Amino acid sequence: MPSALPVGDPVPADGMLPVAAIDPTVDFGVYVHVPFCRVRCGYCDFNTYTAEELRGVRRDDYPAAVAAEVALAQRVLGGLGSVRPAQTVFFGGGTPTLLPGDALAGMLGGIRSAFGLAPDAEVTVEANPDTVTDALAVRLAAAGVTRLSIGMQSAVPEVLATLDRTHDPDNVATAVRAARAAGLDVSVDLIYGAPGETVDQWRRSVETALALEIDHLSAYALIVEEGTPLHRRIRRGELVAPSDDLQADMYELVDDLADAAGLGWYEVSNWARDEAHRSRHNLAYWRGTDWWGFGPGAHSHVAGVRWWNVKHPAAYAQRLAQAASPAAGREVPDAEAADLERVLLRSRIRDGLAIDELAPEGRRSVAGLIADGLVEPGDALRGRVVLTRPGRLLADAVVRVLTA
Repeated sequence: MPSALPVGDPVPADGMLPVAAIDPTVDFGVYVHVPFCRVRCGYCDFNTYTAEELRGVRRDDYPAAVAAEVALAQRVLGGLGSVRPAQTVFFGGGTPTLLPGDALAGMLGGIRSAFGLAPDAEVTVEANPDTVTDALAVRLAAAGVTRLSIGMQSAVPEVLATLDRTHDPDNVATAVRAARAAGLDVSVDLIYGAPGETVDQWRRSVETALALEIDHLSAYALIVEEGTPLHRRIRRGELVAPSDDLQADMYELVDDLADAAGLGWYEVSNWARDEAHRSRHNLAYWRGTDWWGFGPGAHSHVAGVRWWNVKHPAAYAQRLAQAASPAAGREVPDAEAADLERVLLRSRIRDGLAIDELAPEGRRSVAGLIADGLVEPGDALRGRVVLTRPGRLLADAVVRVLTA
């Protein structure tokens, strides 16, 4: 089942934020969570629901619920003097492409009407390969979508079966062709370290993805979340948990292969053909700008305030039907927590973290991290902490040193 929400402060029914004003110069992004899946993958603890779990909620009604939250956000941000055009929009899930193209286009149109879109806005839709058709890609492009992010995960049927992924691996190439024909940029997601997966199988998956001449690649190490079916299978001894050493070897392999194919790393788990094809939406998260997350379980961050919506689509829709905020709780991190998060996130990206933004103890630790081969010496001379490849593998340890 999906992971639990954090505990936070109560949120007023009107959703107003506990701040006097919002900096209008800070970029604003939009995330739309589409919580529907045909099948729940065994490793997944995201806030997603199959038809059997929806308790009478109809997918066809979902865009109207999101529209109600968009209207609420427009009131809240307008009341604080800052309705800014969205620089990025990201439809994630779940499987957004289980909704018809017209529904996705309608939700994007509502966002455009409420906030406006920047002239060069990046608009991404996540997709299961089995759901992408030529007609869908054309409809999304006509609506203003600019990127399709395809959940490939693996090219190896045995690995997909272990992950409970049901899509046909051959449909990845079909989806890429449809996106290209419609003029969309293409990103592909992979997962490495599934129980039983070998390095050779991982190589096959990466090479298959890169052979599609994609613009962007995301590769994430499998994390076995407690409470998932995969976790239970490992606990029963049916499968063997992936080892850290094997996952490290797989990371080094994807980094080598992506680099050879002309994709450079710009975040620990992400590679792009050039700077223009980096995911600007995800970079906004790592840089700590403002975003509003729409949908059940979605998280938001505006003017230093974080909040998260109720999880089930039925509860989400009910609150909005009563003209109330769907937020379940919120928090304003204190200075220490905010500093830790800033170091944690910005140290993950290729642009790095300014050394002079660290506390004195952190600044003094940089020399030791360079000596250990975890921080690039040339970038440090230019005043920034940028991780080497060994540093990326040990990113959490680096952060502990920088914030000790």
